[in-house]
Amino acid sequence: MATGRTHRPATRSRGIPEATVARLPLYLRALTALSERSVPTVSSEELAAAAGVNSAKLRKDFSYLGSYGTRGVGYDVEYLVYQISRELGLTQDWPVVIVGIGNLGAALANYGGFASRGFRVAALIDADPAMAGKPVAGIPVQHTDELEKIIQDNGVSIGVIATPAGAAQQVCDRLVAAGVTSILNFAPTVLSVPDGVDVRKVDLSIELQILAFHEQRKAGEEAGAAAAHPAAATRPDAADQGPDGDVPAVMPA
Repeated sequence: MATGRTHRPATRSRGIPEATVARLPLYLRALTALSERSVPTVSSEELAAAAGVNSAKLRKDFSYLGSYGTRGVGYDVEYLVYQISRELGLTQDWPVVIVGIGNLGAALANYGGFASRGFRVAALIDADPAMAGKPVAGIPVQHTDELEKIIQDNGVSIGVIATPAGAAQQVCDRLVAAGVTSILNFAPTVLSVPDGVDVRKVDLSIELQILAFHEQRKAGEEAGAAAAHPAAATRPDAADQGPDGDVPAVMPA
């Protein structure tokens, strides 16, 4: 079985833009759902709607894969699943280590979607000696003293950091020194890495703050609309008017 250490996805060498790469998992998720329902073909409009993008952008993205579909028929679902999976490197085995087995790390370990998407959790690692040997999602937790050996033994090139912020950079440095070249960072801090190491940051608090911004803006727009048309808020409804259009002197309770 191939491992992540010796095989890299072909996206960069083929010049696929990063924005397109970021959308490929969205297309794959939508296509997988169609495949599970035994849908043989899908139009660009239908797939774009399922993935949450516009159809022109989808067609442009697929042109980088060499897949243009068939006019009047659409895209072959199973073939697109294979194409995108291959471009993302999901047709091979990617061993992953998760460092930091607190609530978040344990939740990630229990996530069932890794295996079906080409990722194998090779090890769970934590600095707490009391955690050593305890099974999480059926995998015994190992101490951070073993980190380098675990990475070498399993050919790991992808590491997940779910530690507190204060420990994240040190863990990152050790992962990189041991040969890890891609890191998914859940710690609320910015990591410094050398050239050739890719970091993807997942910060739930930032995402919530962005949503709060949009909620505040929507509330401000609604308040502005009400202030601009005060009569609309006080104008009586037609149902409350009398037979001649005048407002009854006594409103019903």
